[in-house]
Amino acid sequence: MTATPSRHPGLNLGRAHPEAHDACEVLVFGFWVFMMSDLIIFGLLFANYVTQLDALAGGPGPGELFKMKSAFIETMLLLTSSFTYGLASYCLKYRHGRVWLVLWLGVTLLLGLAFIGFELHDFHKMAGEGGVPSRSGFLSAFFALVPLHGLHVASACLWMVVLMVQMLVHGLDTGVKTGLVRLGLLWHFLDIVWVGIFSLVYLGGLA
Repeated sequence: MTATPSRHPGLNLGRAHPEAHDACEVLVFGFWVFMMSDLIIFGLLFANYVTQLDALAGGPGPGELFKMKSAFIETMLLLTSSFTYGLASYCLKYRHGRVWLVLWLGVTLLLGLAFIGFELHDFHKMAGEGGVPSRSGFLSAFFALVPLHGLHVASACLWMVVLMVQMLVHGLDTGVKTGLVRLGLLWHFLDIVWVGIFSLVYLGGLA
């Protein structure tokens, strides 16, 4: 038996999901285009951050504001969530049951919410130490980049909740399947962006 050919980068649902497999060919391509435009925005914000590293204006810098333990926990939360979403995708593709699919999506959602919680706590502590966007060019660049990523994660969590509700109401129809495939691309993309933030912003800022 020959394998079903891949039609696009990312998860291909295959012949077990013929209608959704066909629909994804166009939808996933469009979503890749959207994410590449998003990547340009993040690239510009990364470049802006690098140019503003020394623009402290007498305010606190990375050494005073960044908490590496918290940033490391956030990194582990997101990387683990990428793994659990991969398990959910596996359950979707190979029809391992809606219960397992919802379970792994739920675990991914909790990890994403935990990440947001840790990040908001970090921002609150930074503000208490004078680390607010208006304090310096460095802080303006930081708060233009890092919270934007957090906003993306929050939006992806909301999307996940909507898909889970649709799944419970309508079942695993084509719309839900294609939505899960596209959400998976976004989720893994955000994990990659965070690795860049952790490496350049947190590790690089303390180097």
